[in-house]
Amino acid sequence: MSAETDLIKLYSARILALAADMPKTARLANPTATAKRRAPLCGSTVTVDLVLTDGVITDYGQDVKACALGQAAAAVVGANIVGLTPAQVQDGRDALFAMLKSDGPVPEAPFDGLEVLQPAKDYKNRHASIMLAFDATLDALQSLHATA
Repeated sequence: MSAETDLIKLYSARILALAADMPKTARLANPTATAKRRAPLCGSTVTVDLVLTDGVITDYGQDVKACALGQAAAAVVGANIVGLTPAQVQDGRDALFAMLKSDGPVPEAPFDGLEVLQPAKDYKNRHASIMLAFDATLDALQSLHATA
């Protein structure tokens, strides 16, 4: 298979559709926590604002400057994160990481939409961008513990 065919497979219509229709793209006016993550290799960034109320994410906003793969991951995260606990977010992040790095299974619901990124496991240089939405969210959640 040629490199061009591999890239066409990687950037599937589903990935491009997710990237084009990303939810929660407005920054929050009064977030409980904010964090920004950058993928050094490609320069992609994700900034996350969230509100945590009684241990549950009740509002979420993200500013995503990433490739289509990072945007697709952020779209799935943004569509499913409100109503989750920090532990559920960590579980989703760990499952995505395992899927990409060690051929683990597709993350369970509510992050099962990340299965669209399975072809990216062969493109290690894209993994950091794909992980940004989760990593920024967990950084924001961690900052709450640091100030508590």
